[in-house]
Amino acid sequence: MTEGRRDYRYYEFVMAAFVTVLVCSNLIGPAKIAQLDLPVLGSVTFGAGVLFFPISYVFGDILTEVYGYARARRVIWCGFGALLFASVMASVVVALPPAPFWQHQAAYEVAFGSTWRIVAASMVAYFCGEFVNSFVLAKMKIATRGRWLWARTIGSTIFGEAVDSALFYPLAFYNSNIIPNDKLPLVMLAQFVTKVSVEVIFTPLTYKIVGALKKVENEDYYDRNTNFTPFTIKA
Repeated sequence: MTEGRRDYRYYEFVMAAFVTVLVCSNLIGPAKIAQLDLPVLGSVTFGAGVLFFPISYVFGDILTEVYGYARARRVIWCGFGALLFASVMASVVVALPPAPFWQHQAAYEVAFGSTWRIVAASMVAYFCGEFVNSFVLAKMKIATRGRWLWARTIGSTIFGEAVDSALFYPLAFYNSNIIPNDKLPLVMLAQFVTKVSVEVIFTPLTYKIVGALKKVENEDYYDRNTNFTPFTIKA
């Protein structure tokens, strides 16, 4: 573990990748509902963003594992700010009166006109889920003495995605006309399983990236004396 402040070669690149995946999966993915016919499972319907949003948890795991909770916390706040700006920008652009010759306003509203209830639910769920994910991984790293990376990445994702799904769907859709209340638990479970499965699939890649970053950065941070409050950006 390295004490004090220092510069890293790739920290900013991982941060940029995290924020890019986060914003794209929240801005582009939710507009499309996809359906696949899978063996055994049959027809599976899902929001397209669910395929990519879990990748942000992969980057969150990498950040915490290599650089520590405090630096991951700064990235989570950057992601929160990016989501907030993207949501405000989308609302303003959708609300602007279209030119008389522009005939695509309805399609644009479908793609980018999420209600503020859904936006707020998404941001609350993201904020809580990402911090739970990072906290659990940091604590598990100490408990396992740095062994069993796969257990930390998958275990932290299980907790983080459980919090994310448990918050987002009731906050966004309870007593709405979009998803019936009695279907919410099934949708939550399906999304949770899908997100955790993506983390499992990406585990070999996570190992490679973590190993390479630890070597090139000469860093393998243990959060033994870390202040785990989420309400600061101090690293």
